[in-house]
Amino acid sequence: MALELYMLGLITQDMGKALEFYRRLGLAIPEGSEKQTHVGVKMGSGLTFFLDSNPSRWDPGFVSKNEPGHLEAADSYRSVLEFYLETQEAVDTKYAELTGFGYQGLRTPYKTSFGMHFALIADPDGNTILLSGDLAASGTSKDA
Repeated sequence: MALELYMLGLITQDMGKALEFYRRLGLAIPEGSEKQTHVGVKMGSGLTFFLDSNPSRWDPGFVSKNEPGHLEAADSYRSVLEFYLETQEAVDTKYAELTGFGYQGLRTPYKTSFGMHFALIADPDGNTILLSGDLAASGTSKDA
């Protein structure tokens, strides 16, 4: 089976304003989402569109333009294309393969506190690509 885009994520500075815009656009944003820092909407195609106002929760290296130490807009990212590879091993293998071809690794593979294994890599145009897999599918606990 060919790899498919799993999620498209946008980093937002103001969740309330972003939710208002996307509701007006026509997305079915769940009620009460204004208090969340991560809001996902499953599209009819199976793709999940998400907004996130606190990406440092799942990417400890993320630097917001409002945080000390931020030098310029290119230091972090505004959007994320996520490709789900199912397992930790598949994420590690794909990351090694892509960096081996010379693509820029942005974050080496790492475990999240919520049971996922992530790695970030830049495509040739500098877009952020998130490779993801489940730790449980790998037989690895999230505490390992």
